[in-house]
Amino acid sequence: MSGISATGTLGTASSQSPAKKPKKRQAPDSVLGTLMKIVLLGIVDAIAVYVLIQLASKHEWLIFGISLAVTLLINWIYLRRGGLPAKYLAPGFFFLLIFQVFVMLYSTYIAFTNYGDGHNSSKEDAITAIQLAAQERVPNSPQYASTVLEKSGTLYLLVTEPDGKAKLGTTGEVLQEVTPSTKSSTGQATGVDGYRTLVFTDLLQNQQAVTAIKAPISDNPADGSLATSDGTTAYVFAPKLKYDAAADTFTDTTTGTVYSDNGKGAFASAEGQQLSTGWKIDVGFANFQRAFTDPNLSGPLWQVTLWTFAFAFLSVLTTFALGLFLAIAFNRADLRGKRIYRVLMILPYAFPAFLSGLVWSGLLNPEFGFINNALLGGADIPWLTDPWLAKFSVLLVNLWLGYPYMFLVCTGALQSLPEEVDEAARMDGASAWRIFRAIKLPLLLVSVAPLLISSFAFNFNNFNVIYMLTGGGPRFDGTTYDIGATDILITMVYKVAFGGTGRDYGLASALAIIIFIIVAVISTISFNKTKALEEIN
Repeated sequence: MSGISATGTLGTASSQSPAKKPKKRQAPDSVLGTLMKIVLLGIVDAIAVYVLIQLASKHEWLIFGISLAVTLLINWIYLRRGGLPAKYLAPGFFFLLIFQVFVMLYSTYIAFTNYGDGHNSSKEDAITAIQLAAQERVPNSPQYASTVLEKSGTLYLLVTEPDGKAKLGTTGEVLQEVTPSTKSSTGQATGVDGYRTLVFTDLLQNQQAVTAIKAPISDNPADGSLATSDGTTAYVFAPKLKYDAAADTFTDTTTGTVYSDNGKGAFASAEGQQLSTGWKIDVGFANFQRAFTDPNLSGPLWQVTLWTFAFAFLSVLTTFALGLFLAIAFNRADLRGKRIYRVLMILPYAFPAFLSGLVWSGLLNPEFGFINNALLGGADIPWLTDPWLAKFSVLLVNLWLGYPYMFLVCTGALQSLPEEVDEAARMDGASAWRIFRAIKLPLLLVSVAPLLISSFAFNFNNFNVIYMLTGGGPRFDGTTYDIGATDILITMVYKVAFGGTGRDYGLASALAIIIFIIVAVISTISFNKTKALEEIN
């Protein structure tokens, strides 16, 4: 009976679920931690509210919704109990989204638009800008006694109308009626509280800024604006281009030329003449097509692409060869003072690349550079103005900047190699060259090959040395773009985006995507090929 009872009791016990461990209660936050949380969240929420108000005022509802959702998510993460990993990961995750993912997606979007000089806003803004820019004085318009005022660095126009009313305005701000603080003997308003009245000497010193003031008469640009040439008398200026909202056209009141929407983000006449101000539109793959079909761009693009590959490959090859040679030379156990030598070898690596580029640009100057005048006895060698010598100079300077990195990498790799293999090869009668070529180099490449690939990708986009040394020159002939013989793709993109011939962000973004695809493909293929080296290990 006792056995049966014991069995039954045991069976009953085994059928019951195991006792659950009590959950650990999270310790309450300290007073200091709570205060820091409140302050930081308050700052984040204050900034978010300001941003949301600005987005709502500009009717950017998509970005408004995303910003609101992110703000609520941040508050939920840090106000709830638990979820400690999310509290640590959230800042890095959000910064990754903002500074990496968003930038990439926005650049990709810009590549499919005509965004750039003259095409950087909406059509409504372009219409307003055209009306404001194409203004001329209205014949027989009334004169307004005026005074120029200044506040916080901005110049304002204070005018007195024939009926005695005083109005104040500036460029972009409509004239508003104000109460003058001072008046002249003729009743002209000469001052307003909070503003400084410019005297005659001030007007002379700021003549261009004074004549540039265009104070709109009303919210409708067609009503014109008031402007002054001497700071004492203002006249009515009205746009000579009259906009017809029904027909969506501009008409030049002096010539009768009609400008209509050409479907390319601009108003153009029947003869193809465009107005300077346009608007941003989607253009599909037009920027990518233009990169390879525009005569001003396609020819230089191919030359720049070939030189970019050559520059990246030769830079990796020369810096690796010199760095490996010096690493082997200074890796001898019996070498005295090798620590001092190693420090001297890495000195170029300690200087900023952009500063070194400027220094070398002065050293290689053909007219007064140290190399021509001091080392070569006054020779006139065009290091930076001849296309081939400029390319050689770029490679030479990049070798000086890049070999210390390879020296450090190769030194560390050599010291990690097993000495037993080296000694066994010597006992078998192998020469030093045979040992290096058949044993050391393959073993080195196992660890160094990924770094060589990353170095190739870095030199493929090595902006500093090119821009600071040669500026991409000497410039190519037969193109309107500021593109030269030593330009690589990244400096070419910079010049297209911010060059003196006009800013074309859409085309620059398209070229940047092309660069990204090239580097990604090369890196993928190279990393796949380096897997074969793992068998050596």
